[in-house]
Amino acid sequence: MKIVYGFVGLLVVLLGLNSAFVVSEGQSALLLQFGRIIRADYNPGLHFKLPVVQQVVLLDNRILNLDAQPERYFTSEKKSINVDFYVKWRIADNAAYYRATAGEQLQAAQRLIPIVKDALRFEFNSRPLQAVVANGRDDITNRVRGQTDAAARRSLGIEVVDVRIKRIELPDEVSDSVYKRMRAERQQLAQDLRSRGKEAGERIRADADRQKAVLLADAGREAATVRGDGDAQAAAIYAQSYGQDPDFFDFYRSLQAYRTSFLDGKGVLVLKPESDFLRYFNDGGAKAR
Repeated sequence: MKIVYGFVGLLVVLLGLNSAFVVSEGQSALLLQFGRIIRADYNPGLHFKLPVVQQVVLLDNRILNLDAQPERYFTSEKKSINVDFYVKWRIADNAAYYRATAGEQLQAAQRLIPIVKDALRFEFNSRPLQAVVANGRDDITNRVRGQTDAAARRSLGIEVVDVRIKRIELPDEVSDSVYKRMRAERQQLAQDLRSRGKEAGERIRADADRQKAVLLADAGREAATVRGDGDAQAAAIYAQSYGQDPDFFDFYRSLQAYRTSFLDGKGVLVLKPESDFLRYFNDGGAKAR
């Protein structure tokens, strides 16, 4: 009898343990009875179920990361690119998720990847390569996240939290053509800038030459005017001086001529003594002074 009582007691303990289950933080649970979902909204804590006939499936409610293999896509002009991306997702509907994947994350990832790839393929096919490489990444990921979230919720009970493109690489043949085109565009731009600079330089030089000619003409005209006024005043002064004392004026002019002729101290003049140029070197010149 003791063995029977012991067996019955052990059975009661096992059934009691089997009737309780714990849901941890970051988890949720499904209650199944003969494979049919009875309840799908368990929160973290201690819960109870019917032993043996009911089973509990624990699900991870945290945001999960799916890092996919790089995929090749074609742009609108049929140029291929390699895209490396990842997806962040979590369970949105426990019951729908279990029905679609049997609660297996690997199966969920395998079914989610094609949905994301199809959305990415559509977005890349509708854009040219330049738009994709330059500034289209954020717009693509936002649109893909919205499309895949709606599809994944409907078919898998999954919420797509984020889709991010880690890297976009061009195949070698595409890279060469892109770099050549970029080089040609930069060379064309540089040539255009040089042509504009040369044209601007020619205009500046022409304007400077014109201003120079105008300034020189104005200065020459003003100098001629000043010289003319000076010559006129000098002539008037000479005439006035000559009229006041012709002899002194002749003597002064002769001294100026002597100074100019013998300025370097090496000049030699061959003249007759009675020459008018030397009249102030003889007695008559002294009498004149």
